[in-house]
Amino acid sequence: MSAGRPGPHRINPPELSPATGFSHAVTATGGRLVFLAGQTALDGSGTVVGRTLPEQFERALANLLTALAAAGGVPSDLARVTVYAVDVEDYRAHAPELGRIWHRLAGRDYPAMAVVGVVRLWDTEALLELDGTAVLP
Repeated sequence: MSAGRPGPHRINPPELSPATGFSHAVTATGGRLVFLAGQTALDGSGTVVGRTLPEQFERALANLLTALAAAGGVPSDLARVTVYAVDVEDYRAHAPELGRIWHRLAGRDYPAMAVVGVVRLWDTEALLELDGTAVLP
C-alpha cells in the first residue's frame, strides 16, 4: 500500500537483517481494526485435519483468512500475525514450504510476524495456531 492510503504500511530498514517472510514494522492509519482469534487446522466439523506441519499451516492460514474475509478484509490488510508452534525446529525446517503456502494464499504482503514455541495448544492434535490483527481501510 502506498503511504497516502489507509491501512497497513510495511517498513523494513536496511540496517536490520533481511525480512524474509515477515516485515520488521507495520504502521497503520485510518480504517477499522480487526482482531482475529487463533486458528488451528480445524475443519468445519471441529476436527483437526492434516498430519504434517505444512498441511496444518495451510488449513490454519486459510481459516484465518476466512475470518478476515468475513470481517470485510483481504490478506494485505493483515498488520500482525503470531504463529504458536509446538515444535519450532519443525517450523524452521519447513519454512520454505510454509513461505510458498503463504504466497499462494495471502500474497507477498507480509505482516509483522513472530513465531512462539509453546508446550501444547487447546486441541492436542494441533501443531500450530495463528492469530492476527488487521487494519481495514
